[in-house]
Amino acid sequence: MTHRKRVLLCCEQYSPSVGGVQEVMRQIAERLAQRGFDVVVATGTHPQRPPNAVMNGVQVVSFAITGNRVKGIAGPVADYQQFLKDGHFDAVLIKAAQQWTFDAAVDVVDQLSARKVFIPCGFSGLGDARYSDYFDQMPSWLRQFDALIFYSDTYKDIEFARKHGLSALHLIPNGVDEREFLDTGEQGIRAEMGIAPDDDLLLSVGSMIMAKGHWETLEAFRAARLERPTTLVLNGNVPHGGTAALLKRAVKHALSGRWPLSTLSASVNRHPGKRVLLTDLPRIRLLQLFKAADLFVFASHVEYSPLVLFEAAASGTPFIASNAGNSKEIATWTGGGTVVQDTAADGRTPDAKSFAKAIESALSDRVALRAQGVAARRAMLHDGFTWARIVDDYAKVLGLA
Repeated sequence: MTHRKRVLLCCEQYSPSVGGVQEVMRQIAERLAQRGFDVVVATGTHPQRPPNAVMNGVQVVSFAITGNRVKGIAGPVADYQQFLKDGHFDAVLIKAAQQWTFDAAVDVVDQLSARKVFIPCGFSGLGDARYSDYFDQMPSWLRQFDALIFYSDTYKDIEFARKHGLSALHLIPNGVDEREFLDTGEQGIRAEMGIAPDDDLLLSVGSMIMAKGHWETLEAFRAARLERPTTLVLNGNVPHGGTAALLKRAVKHALSGRWPLSTLSASVNRHPGKRVLLTDLPRIRLLQLFKAADLFVFASHVEYSPLVLFEAAASGTPFIASNAGNSKEIATWTGGGTVVQDTAADGRTPDAKSFAKAIESALSDRVALRAQGVAARRAMLHDGFTWARIVDDYAKVLGLA
């Protein structure tokens, strides 16, 4: 009887939690399950998911663990470590440093007989004094893995690995679920939102937190001199975390001089020819909005390899993005975007005035903008930036192919 290979994927959060990490791991998990592998996900708890659940053929096992080695890990770490050792897995894939599924695993990973693969996911804390000891230990932890996967060939995580002489480095860019982009129909969402056919539509997507750059996008939109009536849609979820987390974010925003987005939006809405909508659309409607937009604007402060830029390109919607993460690589790979490298005086946040000029330039030539969108969509769907093909690469690195 043929052995059915058993695969474990580990990530801090998983569906129905929303985010880039969650989406990448869901795509890998479900598509490997469809190929006949026994796939298990180890992740944190979620109020809308039982502790042990089967979702689209994937067994999801939840642990009430939070934190990381620097901030402290709370919860049944020993249970998670025993689960890793007792699971009889043929392959283990862990995504992202600086979170508990990796930080708690490094103490036992050398005891696992499985093929072990790790996605560093950017090393956002590299250079942060609080994480200096953590990254001093990182090379020895990475050497315990059989392979490392990176989304960028130039970002600081892969440069760190090269600097420390690590081998078995694999570049596997992100991509899109091709099934969501088979057509470019917007299903009447512009009319539903009161946007005239000849008006311009800008879209920005990301959680409603400061780091996603919605404030800079709003300021750029306010400052931009536009030829036609234009609507800006800011779509994103408000993070959970209770009253304490909400108050903490409010204080952080206030100290940085940022008014609530609703207040700023109301101010911009008083400008003739400009309108701002704040939304949190379900996935199917958001995809329609991606396809309906004339331009995607992404002023995020910190990223690794933002999925939304791939999604914009696959929708046939050109993008303007900050220099966060590997946005420049994505713009080069897809031909679908412009990267604004200028930053504000703090050297970290994108410069709103430069974004305003980029928006003005892009919208001034509709013919060129649409041609760029068509070329980007073709590159996405025909040059391999789809999960149907990307999972082939994961299967090979995991020793499943």
